[in-house]
Amino acid sequence: MLTIKRVPTVLSNYQEDSGESRGCGRNCLGKCCLPVSKLPLYAFKSDARPEISSSGVDEPPSDFFLNSLLLGGWEDRMSRGLFRYDVTACETKVIPGEYGFVAQLNEGRHLKKRPTEFRVDRVLQPFDPAKFNFTKVGQEEVLFRFEAGEGDKARFLESAAVGEANTPSVVAINVSPIEYGHVLLIPRVLDCLPQRIDPDSFLLALHMAAEAGSPYFRLGYNSLGAFATINHLHFQAYFLTMPFPVEKAPTQRIPVVKGLSQSKVKVSKLLNYPVRGLVYEGGNTLKDLSDVVANSCICLQENNIPFNVLISDSGRRIFLFPQCYAEKQALGEVSQEILDTQVNPAVWEISGHMVLKRKKDYEEASEEYAWRLLAEVSLSEARFEEVKAYIFEATGLESEEEKIEPEENKGTPHQSSTTAVAANHFPEGCLILQ
Repeated sequence: MLTIKRVPTVLSNYQEDSGESRGCGRNCLGKCCLPVSKLPLYAFKSDARPEISSSGVDEPPSDFFLNSLLLGGWEDRMSRGLFRYDVTACETKVIPGEYGFVAQLNEGRHLKKRPTEFRVDRVLQPFDPAKFNFTKVGQEEVLFRFEAGEGDKARFLESAAVGEANTPSVVAINVSPIEYGHVLLIPRVLDCLPQRIDPDSFLLALHMAAEAGSPYFRLGYNSLGAFATINHLHFQAYFLTMPFPVEKAPTQRIPVVKGLSQSKVKVSKLLNYPVRGLVYEGGNTLKDLSDVVANSCICLQENNIPFNVLISDSGRRIFLFPQCYAEKQALGEVSQEILDTQVNPAVWEISGHMVLKRKKDYEEASEEYAWRLLAEVSLSEARFEEVKAYIFEATGLESEEEKIEPEENKGTPHQSSTTAVAANHFPEGCLILQ
């Protein structure tokens, strides 16, 4: 049996005690406490237009959701000492070079705790109530509920009863933050959904990006096998006032002759970037865009292909990255030099925000290093085209034969040598010890 030892990321202050029963009385997000609780409620407007419309007289101000409610609440929790370290004190720099990769030294994220077993060879796994999950989070870590409203205007209630009939979606702090404003969106927390994309939850994430209305507030998703560390459905999000390298990368439009004519969603592929991926944008409504991407993710899940998602540009542009790093890691195909950095290339790293745990790596960080690390994540060209064909078939899309061949990865110091591997060819019994 292959095993990999990994130090886990702690997302909640209750995570380390997840094996112990505390009972009720600590105001948690479980069925014992949440239905009889009151939480702030932000109800977003129900029309699914991708544009951010101006606020009406009965709506909160246009900057209320991001600046006052989310970031203001996050700073309040910081003042209360709920975070494990001060992420705003972490050193950050832009690595010189063409792409402008962002490096952060975050030694506080390298935490020790008892190991728990977590399978890396299955993207879809059942929810396990015995392991840490977000129902064990204390309500002091929750900023607000985030749910669809009934009209065409957003509204905010400072205190709203949850009730027995509701299974609320909540926004909570990440107590081991990567960046300023780092939060978790947990859809329908009481339903105890495993980490898997479904259309409703993905649309909820896009609405959160749209309500924030800032190009510097992005949401990310990691599947199991692609460095999700908790098998309870959640998206991550934070605020960083600089462009991600992947957002600046060139793309090539994939001509689609069937399946998108009504929705007006555009699909492209990344060029000249170390990780191959698809880019989705446009659409008549947020739901049009969300449905295409969610169905693409569902295809990957059902074919056991790990992936990461970046939701960018206020929900109007979405990057989808099938990846194979954990598989290569388990098979011993990743260099020891890369492994020694203990960097797990999840959605933020793939997008170009490199969270480094050792001062040596931070001081010596270069574009060549960033490219070499991320190239280990990427599928080969042949495998990527095969996976793209899976996605198009599953989502009912049909593309023309592309006449323009994609350019080779420009400036790649170490081209990934991953060969085409069938999606279900993970080594049996391969475990990651988180």
